[in-house]
Amino acid sequence: MNTSPAGQLRSIAIGVTDLEAAERFYTGTWNLETVARSEDAVYLRGSGSFHHVLSLHRATQPEVRNVSFSVATAADLAAIAARTPGAGGCLLAGPQALEEPGGGTAVVIADPQGRILRFVHGDQRLPELVHSDAPSRITHVVFNSADVAVAQRFYEEALGFRLSDRTRIMAFMRCNSDHHSIALADADANTLNHIAFVMPDLDAVMRGAGRMNDAGWPIEWGVGRHGPGNNVFSYFVGPDDFVIEYTADVLQVDDSYRAGGPSDWTWPAGRFDQWGVSKPPSERIKQAQKKIQFIQP
Repeated sequence: MNTSPAGQLRSIAIGVTDLEAAERFYTGTWNLETVARSEDAVYLRGSGSFHHVLSLHRATQPEVRNVSFSVATAADLAAIAARTPGAGGCLLAGPQALEEPGGGTAVVIADPQGRILRFVHGDQRLPELVHSDAPSRITHVVFNSADVAVAQRFYEEALGFRLSDRTRIMAFMRCNSDHHSIALADADANTLNHIAFVMPDLDAVMRGAGRMNDAGWPIEWGVGRHGPGNNVFSYFVGPDDFVIEYTADVLQVDDSYRAGGPSDWTWPAGRFDQWGVSKPPSERIKQAQKKIQFIQP
């Protein structure tokens, strides 16, 4: 398979306005586990081997600080650093030691729309956990983009992503066998759309949705099955209005996969997923999907 130096999506760092409450939610209800902390940050793992998949940072407003990928070799770091400026991005730092729990060596860049991305090699891994109701990792993040063509070209040229599918409103980009690790949504601003956490299976998604509902966090879209990616989904609006998704059954693809276009991904009127059982996204989630800003480099 044609591989990307970006490797695999590892983690996202977000700013939250109530660090203690956010930690209680992401551990007590969302089912992540705290592995490290400082006075102003908490690092949370899933059941997979990454040291952490989510870090929470004390902030005055909700924000995305960075998105991190785990790369296979130091040569991948060098390739990303070399390609980024010519593709329209900015090299911010590295390769250099990453001074946070989990460690490793990192290259830090900004894409053409100002999102800070980190690529990390040699970071700490943990024994995998057997947990039927915990997310194992983050499988994708969706970025709203004021110019999807510009962003798509950068991810292809600098980072070796490939287009998996293009719908009327979204470009699904992959850097490994997952159907997409990043999706770029047509929008008026370059904000965060949502973060997707992969669960072991459909039953785990359903149990997680029930757990969220019991705790007072209603389903805002779903449960259903997407078209592109074929994944099961259930969406929620979490603390500080971050949109988060439980998902499972993410389609695995290789070089033989044919990228679809908008005409390949249409539903009959009134249908919002493959099964035809999901209600439309709530008004609350539609607003939340637009509002979280990325800090600027």
